Amino acid sequence: MVANSRAHEPLILPWRGPTLTVRFATLPRRTPAPTGGRPRLAPVTHRPPTDLVVAGLGPAGRALAFRAAAAGLSVTAVDVRPQRRWTATYAAWADELPAWLPAETVASHIGRPAVWTTGPRLLDRVYRVLDTARLQDVLDLGAVAVVRGRVRDVGSEGVVLEDGRRVCARYVVDARGVPADPQRAQQTAFGVIVDDATAAPALDGHDAWFMDWRRDNGTAPDDVPSFLYAVPVGDGRTILEETCLVGRPALDLGELERRLRVRLAARGVCTTGDERVERVRFAVEGAPTSPGVIGFGARGGLMHPATGYAVATALSTADAVVDAMRRGDDPQHVLWSARARSVAAMRQMGLRVLLRLDAHGAIEFFDAFFDLPVAQQRAYLSGRDDASGVASAMWRLFRVLPRPRRMTILRSLR
Repeated sequence: MVANSRAHEPLILPWRGPTLTVRFATLPRRTPAPTGGRPRLAPVTHRPPTDLVVAGLGPAGRALAFRAAAAGLSVTAVDVRPQRRWTATYAAWADELPAWLPAETVASHIGRPAVWTTGPRLLDRVYRVLDTARLQDVLDLGAVAVVRGRVRDVGSEGVVLEDGRRVCARYVVDARGVPADPQRAQQTAFGVIVDDATAAPALDGHDAWFMDWRRDNGTAPDDVPSFLYAVPVGDGRTILEETCLVGRPALDLGELERRLRVRLAARGVCTTGDERVERVRFAVEGAPTSPGVIGFGARGGLMHPATGYAVATALSTADAVVDAMRRGDDPQHVLWSARARSVAAMRQMGLRVLLRLDAHGAIEFFDAFFDLPVAQQRAYLSGRDDASGVASAMWRLFRVLPRPRRMTILRSLR
């Protein structure tokens, strides 16, 4: 990849109303900060607009800023805590990750993850858990002008900070994620990270559990369902996580912790209470953006609403968005082709179905889903342009499900 040979300072101006007058000055040539270090914090100064401003430096925003700068665009990124380190666990199917992502960002490689619905089965699809720290370092911001500040508004002309500063750009991207609003469907999870030997009794000899729906978590038949997600995260450690796939409202973290403790005790997993924990709560539905603003990542509707996966989609989509910007085109046409809109609509239907399923229904649903051919599983779970593949998977699933589940699907379409 070619590093940006010139770092442009962003336009950061006091905001005093709808009228803004700018005097442009000639920029001196600057050398980008060396890669691998901390993000370069931009000074508050009057400069011409950059090509791109990105609000939010989570995985989606950081990936887009990094790839845009590497392609030669001038980029400014705004975040309230741009130097914070990520701590969440990110994972993806291997065939979802872009070729430019270095192998060093993979913490563990699972050739055939297992699921348990009515019984155990192995999935013929490679799964990878990412090394969160290395992923963040690889998405280097040395060639990006970084502005620390809390965003008040994101509009078509730029980003307005709470202190009144304004950052202008030709393209404006909102990648701040989606607030965990109780009105939106959410995914929640509570997990503990233990050494592999401690986790072994929970895995029953498998490399990982992608979903384990067994009812040894202390729940009754009428309780909202949850499953065990158990995967190695590298360095001899495994995360054991009780997960509520989707809910409106989703299960609270205290209940998920209780279920996890019961499940682990039933399987002979001994914990001390001193383990590092992971608490997860996020909306699986996107949020609207202002006209002229490009939503990216979860904010832009790139999260799969029925699974909560979004990082791989952001990584694999970033270059197409950057290419559109370099051509002077509207990236929305790349992100939201007719096929992508169709796929998103069908997956929203899938979300409505999942929200209606009880524990028994969820087990029947996923038992039938993982019985589909791998190509149809992949079409539904991954990618954004195979509308016929998603429709085929959903139709086949509908045909093989028991009649009560088919009725649930039909009611979800009203």
